[in-house]
Amino acid sequence: MNTSKPGGTPRRRPFNVLAGTIGHFVEWYDWYIYGLLAAVFASQIFPGGTALTSLVSALITYAVGFVVRPLSGIIISPLADRYGRRAVLATTIGGMALGSLIIAVTPPFAVIGYFAPLLFLFARVLQGISAGSEIQSAIAYMVENGSTDRRGLFGSLSNMASGMATLAATGVAAIVTTTLDSHDLQTWGWRIPFAIGGALGLVGLLLRSKADESPEFEAAVEGSPAGNKPARSRLRELLRNHPKALLQTAALSAPAVAYYTWATFLPTYANLTSGRELGSTLTGNVIGLGLLVIIVPLCGALSDKIGRRKPFPIIGAAGMVVLFYPMLTLLQQPGFGVYVLVTASGWVVLAIWQAVYPTIQADLFPAEVRVSGIGVAHQLVIAVLGGTAPLIASAFVDAGHPLGVAVYMTVVVLLCLVVYVTLPETGTARTQDSTSKEDTP
Repeated sequence: MNTSKPGGTPRRRPFNVLAGTIGHFVEWYDWYIYGLLAAVFASQIFPGGTALTSLVSALITYAVGFVVRPLSGIIISPLADRYGRRAVLATTIGGMALGSLIIAVTPPFAVIGYFAPLLFLFARVLQGISAGSEIQSAIAYMVENGSTDRRGLFGSLSNMASGMATLAATGVAAIVTTTLDSHDLQTWGWRIPFAIGGALGLVGLLLRSKADESPEFEAAVEGSPAGNKPARSRLRELLRNHPKALLQTAALSAPAVAYYTWATFLPTYANLTSGRELGSTLTGNVIGLGLLVIIVPLCGALSDKIGRRKPFPIIGAAGMVVLFYPMLTLLQQPGFGVYVLVTASGWVVLAIWQAVYPTIQADLFPAEVRVSGIGVAHQLVIAVLGGTAPLIASAFVDAGHPLGVAVYMTVVVLLCLVVYVTLPETGTARTQDSTSKEDTP
C-alpha cells in the first residue's frame, strides 16, 4: 500500500528513488556491456572472413536491439500511463537481465554453429523490448517522486544512474581485458560481465517490486476521465494534442548519437585508428565517465535554481559542435594522456546536455500521457541515431574516413540546437511558484 504524507508526498520517497536509480543502473549496465566487448567476442560468435567483418555482424546485432525499442516504446509506454510506472519498471529489468544471462551462457559458433548468433539476436531483441520501455518510465517515475522545487535534481538521477552504469560496464570491461590473456579473454573471460549483469538484475527486480507507485500518476488517474483510455486512444490524443512537444523531445534525445559513440565505440575507434590497446582506452573512458557522474546531478540541482533551457541543453550541444572534430583529430596523436583529454572533454559536454533533458521532457507532457510522449519520440530517435552510431562509425573507419564520425555527430547535434531555442523554461523559481499554485486545490 502506498502511504502518503499530507500533500501527496510518499513516505518512502528515499526507497522509491533508490529502487528507480538502482534499477536504471542495472538496465543500462546490461545494455552497454555488449557494445564495449563486441570487438572481443565477435569472432567467437559471428562467422566472418576477417575480424572487422565479424565485428560489423556483432554491431548489426547490437543495432537490432535499438530497432525493436520504438515498437516497445509505442506499445508498452501507454500501459505505464494506464496501469502505472512501477509494474512496467519491474518487467523491464527482468527482461534485460534475462538477455544478459542468455549472452553469458551461449556456446561459441564453433560448437553450435548459427544457433550462436541467433541466440545473441534473440537476447538483443529481448533487451530492446526492455530498454524501449525503461527510460521513459524511469524518467517519469523519478521526476514524479520529486518535490516541485527539486524536479531537476530528481530527473537528473536517471541519467546519473545510466552514467554510473556506463562507468561500471566500462570498468568491468577494462578489468577483464587487461587482466586476462588473449586466449582466456576470447574463450570465457568476456562472459563474466554479462553474468554479473544478469545477477544484478535480480537485485533491481526485488527493489522495484517493493517500490510505491508515483503519487503524481495516482493523482492524475484519479482526477482524469481519461484514466482508463486504451493505448490506441492515448496515442491518437498524443499525436493530435502534443506534436510540438514530441518534436522537442526527439531533439532533446538526438545527441544520444554522440553518447553511444563515446560510450561504446570510442575505445574501439581509438584502437582501430591509432593502434591504442583496447584495455588502455577503456581505462581512459572510466576517467571521463567519472566526470559525467559528478557533473550530471550537480547541473540537475543547479537547474532548479537558475532554469533549465538555456544553461544546459544549449550550452551542452554547442560544446559538442565545437569540440567533436578537433578532439577526434587530436586522437591521432599518441599517448594515454591525449586519450584521457579527448574522452573527458566529450563527457563533460555530454553531461551538461544530459543533466536536465529528462526533466524538460517530463514537463512537456501531462502525467496521463507522459510516458507515452517521451517513449514514442525518444525511442524512435534512439533507434535511428543511437543504435546505428557504432555501426556508422565503424563504416567510416572501414572506408578510410575516420573523421567522418565527427562530422556526422556535429551535424546531428547542430540540428538539435536549432530546436532547443523553442523549448519552454520550466526550472526558474517563478515557474515553480506558478506550478505550486496551480497544484493547490
